[in-house]
Amino acid sequence: MSKQTYRVCLCFRRKFRLTVSEAPEEIKSLFGQYSENGIMSIDQLRRFLVEVQGEENATTEDAQAIIDKLHEQRHLNIFQRKGVTLEAFFWYLFGDINPPLSPKIRVHQDMNAPLSHYFIYTGHNSYLTGNQLSSDCSDVPIISALEGGVRVIELDIWPNSDKSDIHVLHGRTLTTPVALIKCLKSIREHAFDSSEYPVVITLEDHLTADLQAKVAEMVTQTFGEILFAPDSDCLKEFPSPESLKRRIIISTKPPKEYLEGKELTEKESDSQKGKEAPPDEEAWGKEVPNLKGDIADDDNDDLDVDDDDEEEEDDMDKPNQKAAPEYKRLIAIHAGKPKGGLDGCLHVDPDKVRRLSLSEQQLENAIITHGKQIVRFTQRNILRVYPKGVRIDSSNYNPLIGWSHGAQMVAFNMQGYGRSLWLMQGMFRANGGCGYIKKPDILLRHGTDDQIFDANASLPVKTTLKVTVYMGEGWYYDFKHTHFDMYSPPDFYTRIGIAGVPADSKMKKTKTLEDNWSPTWNETFEFPLTVPELALLRVEVHEYDMSEKDDFGGQTCLPVWEIRKGIRAVPLYNRKGEKYKSVKLLMRFDFI
Repeated sequence: MSKQTYRVCLCFRRKFRLTVSEAPEEIKSLFGQYSENGIMSIDQLRRFLVEVQGEENATTEDAQAIIDKLHEQRHLNIFQRKGVTLEAFFWYLFGDINPPLSPKIRVHQDMNAPLSHYFIYTGHNSYLTGNQLSSDCSDVPIISALEGGVRVIELDIWPNSDKSDIHVLHGRTLTTPVALIKCLKSIREHAFDSSEYPVVITLEDHLTADLQAKVAEMVTQTFGEILFAPDSDCLKEFPSPESLKRRIIISTKPPKEYLEGKELTEKESDSQKGKEAPPDEEAWGKEVPNLKGDIADDDNDDLDVDDDDEEEEDDMDKPNQKAAPEYKRLIAIHAGKPKGGLDGCLHVDPDKVRRLSLSEQQLENAIITHGKQIVRFTQRNILRVYPKGVRIDSSNYNPLIGWSHGAQMVAFNMQGYGRSLWLMQGMFRANGGCGYIKKPDILLRHGTDDQIFDANASLPVKTTLKVTVYMGEGWYYDFKHTHFDMYSPPDFYTRIGIAGVPADSKMKKTKTLEDNWSPTWNETFEFPLTVPELALLRVEVHEYDMSEKDDFGGQTCLPVWEIRKGIRAVPLYNRKGEKYKSVKLLMRFDFI
């Protein structure tokens, strides 16, 4: 089919020529440099892999494997198996065998440091199927999160109506409960589907001592030997992810500590009363604010400035009482807010480690006066950050605020979607998708205040990421031909930029190409990076609409420190983070 017809009215139709994807001029030029008489030999392909793709250790066998794969997928003839034509070379560059992150590298970081030295893929209210007020509670989103690589599952546990059993639900809302035992069994069954590294269950406990004893029995019987229970009451240092492979860890506040954080919590609750979150203005979510509350953006997109309440994590309707001893012994990672305000919360005890939880708003307020103290705290202890409570639509916040201050557990509503969640998904594509990412050395550096990392400091540029957006394809196969425009082919443009520390965060865009299912932009952008260790490359494709808001055409987010140099086929994902079958961009990455 060479033409596509759109009906404009009953008696009038418009016809558009369908363009066939063709190698951009730069690709043709590179092919000419590394080929003779229209054929790129195995050795010439190997040289291309080394010199252009940055694969310094590429061998003749690697080049042959590419040709063999092309033969398998594209049915090349015997003569072509001795080399590749321009067409086959283009197939390789734009094919699934040439992704931006190495398919060969699984877990490659040092996994023998304490847990506090890692960013951990963390869920918030992991049992909810939708919004925070009225959706069903279920083990299904828990299973989905675990299969997607999430390593920290949060369960809010409450007595059932006659106080004979334990339910999981979002307290004081209309959410329908699910039995705790069902959630625990699903965690046991699916904990290590995507990764062998430990799963942490954070419990928000609203139980009496007798029900705590019942929880202890459930947990012990469900997890058995894979449950990690420390010998001592408090850990002096957290174990490593490597030592905790295929183990389950329980984290919650020892019940006697449940009143100690009230001062900090109540202050925030008072300050947030009466505030409501503005509705999303875009189907795919508003722009992600940076660490200062805004983001440099040459598109002038609206900023995401939701104001929400904190979840009532410390408010329990029960008298102060001692915990059931068998329940207390299960708690490997102790949580709680000590007395003494922020200084007390962030005190580093040389003899024991713990977990501190702050809402996103508490963290944003704390970093103004205690930014370096937070970084120092997270070098030994664990900081969990969670969404403000009135994000009733299960939206999220900028995770870089927590990560740039060393927070290990930046808890997200995985059942929502939008730009913040795309950043989270992009970050945890690193290190083989195992759910644990070693924090950069800058966040683990000890010393005086001058030596502690400051995300807002003026730092020199370490490297510049140069990105060329050549072209895109696949929408014609994955979408109905009237999905973007009823009367013509789509008008695509690409947004590309960096999410990171404030100095590095920016977005740019290509020109808009009208009426083209296979747009070729051939545009290059440069992004100077002061902290590449915390930088994520953001890529979005949209379809321009003059009369309405622009349509969504795909997105991805990539950890900059793992992007492979060279020309790569970049697959795009839908709003929920599910990969499209065909949609992808051809891009080139260089570090200069």
